[in-house]
Amino acid sequence: MTSWGWPYDSDGNRTASLLVAELAANAVRHGRARGRDFALRLTLYAADATLRIEVTDARPDRSPPLPGTLTPADPDTESGRGLLLVESLSTHWGATAGDPYTKTVWCEVALACRT
Repeated sequence: MTSWGWPYDSDGNRTASLLVAELAANAVRHGRARGRDFALRLTLYAADATLRIEVTDARPDRSPPLPGTLTPADPDTESGRGLLLVESLSTHWGATAGDPYTKTVWCEVALACRT
């Protein structure tokens, strides 16, 4: 992010870091298959300062809920809020299965002007 013009302490970098952390944590917790890792891809669309974050894991049989269908977690639980954060901080998000072996959960976020 820094090399693209969003320094470590910028809002865009912090938002992107949180979104990457949430999607990666979900891949580790829900998309893990023995002996297989997940992949992370960041794509910057410079024309409109949009960052696309993609996390691909090895469990296409475990799809997340559809965007817009998430329900708040019970206040007493320790988990279940990650995709709510993704939904609230990104412009849109979703999941795709490109082959029988993987799925990709992605989100896009509009970044503020470079500092």
